[in-house]
Parts: sequence; C-alpha cells; structure tokens
Amino acid sequence: MLNNSIKKAFSLSKYAVNSKYSLRCISAWANVPMGPPDPILGVVEAFKKDSDPKKANLSVGAFRDDKGKPYVLSCVRKAEEIILSERLDKEYSTIAGFEPFNQASIKFAYGENSKPLLENRIAVAQSLSGTGALRVAAAYIERFMGPSTTVLVPKPTWGNHISVFNDSGLKTTDYRYFNKQTNGLDIDGFLEDIEKAPNGSVLMLHGCAHNPTGVDPTPEQWNQIMQVSQRKNFVNFFDVAYQGFASGDPHKDAYSLRLFTDNGLPIILSQSYAKNMGLYGERIGAVSIVCKDTEEKNRVTSQLKIIIRPLYSSPPISGARIAERVLNDPELNKLWLVELKGMADRIIDMRHLLKNYLVNDFNSKHNWDHITNQIGMFCFTGINPDQVARLKNEFHVYLTSNGRISVAGVNSGNARYIAESFHNVTK
Repeated sequence: MLNNSIKKAFSLSKYAVNSKYSLRCISAWANVPMGPPDPILGVVEAFKKDSDPKKANLSVGAFRDDKGKPYVLSCVRKAEEIILSERLDKEYSTIAGFEPFNQASIKFAYGENSKPLLENRIAVAQSLSGTGALRVAAAYIERFMGPSTTVLVPKPTWGNHISVFNDSGLKTTDYRYFNKQTNGLDIDGFLEDIEKAPNGSVLMLHGCAHNPTGVDPTPEQWNQIMQVSQRKNFVNFFDVAYQGFASGDPHKDAYSLRLFTDNGLPIILSQSYAKNMGLYGERIGAVSIVCKDTEEKNRVTSQLKIIIRPLYSSPPISGARIAERVLNDPELNKLWLVELKGMADRIIDMRHLLKNYLVNDFNSKHNWDHITNQIGMFCFTGINPDQVARLKNEFHVYLTSNGRISVAGVNSGNARYIAESFHNVTK
C-alpha cells in the first residue's frame, strides 16, 4: 500500500514537471522593477569599457594628480603610521563617534573663536561622510520639525540631496540658482524664490564650491541671502563638503557658514573629509546642530544618538582617528594645509589651462570665462546633452549629461585634447 502511494506521488510530480501546467517557483520579489543606473557610475562603466588611448573621464568627483592617478596625502600616510605604531584596539566607537574627532571637526568648521563653540552649545556626531550627515540630519528634521516641513534646495543641486530628503519622508521644492545665459548665479531668482517660501522652512545651502555648478555667491550676496533667511525664520542647512579644497583656504571657504552662525541664525551642518583629506573610502564626516545653550545641546545630542542607533549603531573608527590626528597634531596639520592648497591650486591651474587652449589655441567664438570664474572640483560647462553624447561617441571624453565636468580629471597631458574636443562639438 505504501509503495503504491509513493509511486502515485512520484507519477504526479513527474506529470507536474513535464506538463505545461508545471509549478513555478514564486518569488517574493517578482514585481520589483529594474532601477535606473546611477548617472555618474553609469558613465564610469562606459569609460572603463572604452579602449581608446585618448579617452578622458571627467565625471567622477575624486581628486587625481597630474598623471590622472588617485592621490593619498602625505599627512594621511604619516597619521596612519603613527596610529599603527600605537597598536590601538578595534573596539566599537560610541554611537556619536570618536569624540576628539567630533570636537576637532566643529572647531575646523565654525572657527576656534566661534561663540557657540566656546559656549559648548553645538551638538555633534560623527557620520558616514557627508551623505550620512545629511541622512541623520534629515531624519532629525522629519522627527522634530515634521514631515510637512518644506526643504528648499537649489536648482540644480547635488543629485543625492533630493533622494536623501525624500527617503527621510521630507518633501523638497527648489529655488532658482544657476543662470544658463551667464553660466553664473541667478541671485535675483534665488532671493525671489526663497522670499516666497513658507516661514520656518529649511534652506539647503552649499557652503562653498557648489556641486554641480561651481558657482558660489559673493560675500555681498551671502549677506543678502542671510537677511532673507533671518526675516523668514529659516533653519539653515549647510552642506560643506569642500572646506579648504575650493580656494585652498579653509577660513575663506567657511565664510558663509560663519556669517550665518555669527549672526545667530539656526544652523545644521553636514561635513565631509572625503575631498579635503582624500578619505573617500573611509567615509568620515560629521553632523552638527547649533543650539541655544548647553542644556539644549545635550537634548539634541541625545536625539541624534537615538536616530543613529537603528541606522548603523556606531560609525567606523579608523578614518576618524586619521582625521583627528591631521586636525589636531600641529605638524600634521601644517603639512595638510600645504597639501590642501596644492590640490586646490592644481584644480585652479587646470581651469586656466583648459580655457587658455579653447581661447588661444582653438580660437573658440564662445565665452569660456565661466570655467575660471567657477570654483571647486566641478564646472558647469554649458555643453548640452547632444554635445555630451558627441564628446563620448566621437572623442571618447566622458562627462555627465548636464555638461558638468570634474576638473580633477583634467591634467597637463590631456587638457589640450579635451579643449579641442569641446571646441569641435560647440563650434
């Protein structure tokens, strides 16, 4: 009887496998759609597959030396050697991260004579670079200002800003920033749009070296923006990913943040050490909030910890130790400032070289002043999507579809070819 049952079951299963009505393996993820490729990483993949020896990658926002190679700062190497010699343990950091690093970060950003710093009223936590700082701060805004809070972002802005805010349950609206006719700042549109925004909104500001345009307000324009923000009771959310990297002077690059802070405006700050220390893969940054007093700072810090705990529990320790040494050790800090200026100067030199080739060697009829007027790693060239496609297909020069280039990808060996390519697609 048992044998007959087994034979029957086997026969049915065989029928099921062979039949057009065969059973399918049902997946819980069958309806998950394919996501679009990352706009920058997609360009990188296409570049890697290109075998042309003249190819140039102007898409990735990472510093390269004049031979096109990744660059590790000497101060970072020296800090690593010191830390390694101390044979430190690998215990978990605290939820808020490595406190000596945190304190060094806010001193670097706000200035050693900052009133909120001296009065011990800046809540700070180590973050997973700038993106992590943005995400923690966005969660804080959603929790304590409410999901209906308007977050004002420049148009254009770094693409990840929108995703971070949306994934945190917040909605964004943009304000005019870039003037395509002048390849500069649309200050009138900027001020008009934020003036119309709801009182108490969050105003997202790039502290220096605006990504992707490379266009920054002048000190006078920053003062105009601050006055509107003050009148509208905005919370000012500064993203500072390039302090010192933009001009070579960390104090100059912190001008806008310190202007708003010194005038008593509400401040949230996202910092990153990816660019200015070259600690890209270490994912080292900080999030901070300026508070009314120490008691408020303690309460805000406690809530930042509560947000961080279920997200990633605690941040990595190695990169924070490196950054802290570079920030606090006098000799390493002195070396860093020299190297930092060297990186900024290389970017500035490449801007001038590229423009010089376009104007003097190829007699381009276009005005390329914006290449040298803009600042930081990125340049909004004014090249349109069709021209970007031609650059890739005909000249093997890769940039993002909006015409943004990473000036770090330009070097003395390829600048003339890049300029010639730009001239050919724009003439």
